[in-house]
Amino acid sequence: MSKLISTNPSQGYKTIGSVNISTEKEIKAKVALAQKAKGLWKETSVDKRVSYIKKLMKVYEKHATKVAKLISSEMGKPITQSMGDVESDIASVKNRLGQAKKQLSPIVLDKTATQKNVLYFEPLGVVAVIVPWNYPSSNFFISCVQTLLAGNTIVFKHSEETPLVGKLLEEITEKAGFPEGVISFVHGGGKVGDILTDQDIDAIHFTGSSKVGQYLYEKAANKFIPAVLEMGGSSPGIIFKDADIDATCENACIERFSNCGQICCALKRLFVHEDVFDKVVAKMKCNLEAMKIGDPLKKDTEVGPLVAKRQLDLLVEQVKDAKKKGATIVTGGNKVEGMDGAFFQPTIIMGVKPNMKVMTEEVFGPVLPIVSFQTDEEVVTLANKTIYGLSAYVYGKNVSKLRKIASKIDAGQVSINGASYFSSNSPFGGYKMSGLGRGEGIFGYYDVTQKKVVAEPVNK
Repeated sequence: MSKLISTNPSQGYKTIGSVNISTEKEIKAKVALAQKAKGLWKETSVDKRVSYIKKLMKVYEKHATKVAKLISSEMGKPITQSMGDVESDIASVKNRLGQAKKQLSPIVLDKTATQKNVLYFEPLGVVAVIVPWNYPSSNFFISCVQTLLAGNTIVFKHSEETPLVGKLLEEITEKAGFPEGVISFVHGGGKVGDILTDQDIDAIHFTGSSKVGQYLYEKAANKFIPAVLEMGGSSPGIIFKDADIDATCENACIERFSNCGQICCALKRLFVHEDVFDKVVAKMKCNLEAMKIGDPLKKDTEVGPLVAKRQLDLLVEQVKDAKKKGATIVTGGNKVEGMDGAFFQPTIIMGVKPNMKVMTEEVFGPVLPIVSFQTDEEVVTLANKTIYGLSAYVYGKNVSKLRKIASKIDAGQVSINGASYFSSNSPFGGYKMSGLGRGEGIFGYYDVTQKKVVAEPVNK
């Protein structure tokens, strides 16, 4: 049987384990079981579905430290951030459980003396769920919990970069005791995802690159099934001349360099008013050079490695392209010397041109191009000059002005002065090539359900 090998990007790509790659026969069998189970799971009450997720989270909490350490070992996230992810998983799932019954309850749309029209939320059926490696545990819960609570069955595939986390999540899920076929796992790379989405499924729920998302959207269109797609981003940050420089730069560093910059909605292009440009560059440089790069399992590490050598090679090529076309490296710009693994220095680039890869492509690593601007109209045009539209960040003292700027930016969510767009009721998703549909919050149930109107007479 073919194996998927997992390596540690902070220790010279040392092998740390392997997972059996799912065969086509196994994938077909799991989809068939999901199809068989979907009728019974649909008829299962929301309260009962909630009880299964509660069991899942009890098991998950017992394995919390193991999950966090495995995330840090397998994809290089600093352990404090990995533990933060796990703690956030537990809190956010509890919130979803509290919302489920209310959000999935029938709604009376219209009522007269003789009849009423009632809206019911019904499951789509069997959903193929595919997630990436950058938030190995969180992406599982974000994609699966609302989907299961809505009454869908799931066949789940994790990224080939974090197969051991995927296998551990499978073991945790099995201990929760879901009915057979309600949620099952397959393992492997793109070929396995291709085979999975070729099967008799009723929807696709994908998080990952825009290229793959577009490919899966075409497959969904040919099947005439829905697809929820949360894809790439090149989120702009805008610093106006009245911004609090220290607070703004601190937040911009967090938004860009957490998880070694490997976040879909990270701040990836920074536009700064010319009056404060030099101050911002100097402050950002100071902040970056103070960051501790190192072993992700050490608590004082702030920046770990990239997930894999292929990701490092891509980042090196993107920075090399900027240098070749005349950009200036303010700080960083190279692999970290003396460290055996996918380590790259936190980097600031200025003198950036629109045709450089750091502006036209999604940069999934600790690299930030900084560009000056003069007018509001100019910076809005610059911010929107991208195929992506996931998130944006604006900074300044005039909040009324910032709201107007936010309304002009093509993005699914906008942060003003560091306020978080992640909250209990907020949906998440993007414009343009950043995706279709929304997940999370009260609107997250809309894209994982069918809406059915039943007109019935009013009993007198």
